[in-house]
Amino acid sequence: MKTLEVDLGNRSYPIHIGTDLIDRPELFNACEKATSIFIVTNTTVAPLYAERLTRTLEKLGKQVKTIVLPDGESYKDWKNLQLIFDNLLKFAADRQTILVALGGGVIGDMTGFAAASYMRGVRFIQVPTTLLAQVDSSVGGKTGINHPLGKNMIGAFHQPVAVIADLNTLKTLPARELSAGLAEVIKHGAIADADFLDWIEANTSALLACDTTAMAYAVLRSCEIKSSVVSADEKEGGIRATLNFGHTFGHAIEAGMGYGEWLHGEAVGCGMVMGANLSCRLNYITQKEVSRLTQIIGSMHLPTQPPPFGAQRYMELMQVDKKTEGGQIRYVILEKMGKAIIQSVPDGQVIETLTATGAHQ
Repeated sequence: MKTLEVDLGNRSYPIHIGTDLIDRPELFNACEKATSIFIVTNTTVAPLYAERLTRTLEKLGKQVKTIVLPDGESYKDWKNLQLIFDNLLKFAADRQTILVALGGGVIGDMTGFAAASYMRGVRFIQVPTTLLAQVDSSVGGKTGINHPLGKNMIGAFHQPVAVIADLNTLKTLPARELSAGLAEVIKHGAIADADFLDWIEANTSALLACDTTAMAYAVLRSCEIKSSVVSADEKEGGIRATLNFGHTFGHAIEAGMGYGEWLHGEAVGCGMVMGANLSCRLNYITQKEVSRLTQIIGSMHLPTQPPPFGAQRYMELMQVDKKTEGGQIRYVILEKMGKAIIQSVPDGQVIETLTATGAHQ
C-alpha cells in the first residue's frame, strides 16, 4: 500500500492506494468517534462491495446503514440527493455521523455534497471504485450535482477525511468505464508531467488490460499530481483550474448529448483533442503534438470526434462553465506538453477549432 497526504493544514487527509483495502478497518479510523455510519452507493456497486465494506466498518463497533441510489450520471440531481437526506433524517443522523461514498464519481460527488450540506457539514470518506474516481474526482473536495443547464454548477468544496482507493475494485469495471478513467490519467500527463505522458503511451496495453502494477503507478502518479495542485489552490482560484483541461468542451458534449449518453471520461477525452487543437491554433504546441495526443486518447478506445452540434450550440453550452468570468469563457490551454495555462480566447478561434474537429459542420 502507498499513502499520500493532501496537505491542507488541519483539513489534511491521507490517500491510501493498494489492494484489498476495503477489508482493512484500521484505514477507516476516522470512523472511531462516529455515532453512526452511512454507506452511500448505487445499484451496480452495492452487490459487489457493500456487504464487505459493512463487515469491515462493523469491526469498529459501529452501526452501519446503506443507502442505495440508481446508477448513472443522469441520476446526479436534486431528486436523488434528497434520497440521501431522507435516510439521514429518518435514522436521526447527527453531527458525529460519517458518510462513506462507495462508488464512482457520481456517488462521490453526491455523497460529498450531502455531507457538506447535512447539519451544515458532517465528515465523509471516499472509497472510489472506478478508475476515474480513483485518479480524479475522489481527491480535492469538489462535490455537487448537475443541473439541466450545466454540469456540476451546484455544489460545495468539502474535503473528505480519507480516500481509500482499492485497486482490486477496478477488476470489475466494464472496459468502457476503464477507458473513461484513463482519459483523466492522460490529462494529468498532458497538463503537468510530460514524462508521465510518455509512460502512458508506452504502457497502453498494460493499462487497458488493467494490469495491477501499471494501474498502481497510474493511480499513484495521478493522485500525486492532483494532491499537489489541490494543496496549492484548494478552491480553484488559480492553478487548480488547469485540472479542467478538456472539461469545458467535454461538459458541453455531456450536456448537449444528455447526461449519461457519453461517459464523463469519454467527453473529457474528446474535449482534450479539441483543447489541444485550440492550443495549436494559439501557437503554443505543434500539430505533431496534437496528433500524438489524439493518437494516445484514441488508443485508449476513447472518442476523438465530437458530436456535430454546431458552433452556436457549443458556445451556448460552454457559457455555463465555472471558469467563465464576466461572460468570457476561459479555456485551459497547453502551453507545452506537460504544462497548462488558462486564458480567454477570441470566439473566432474557438469556432475555427470547432470546425476543424468536426463539431461544427
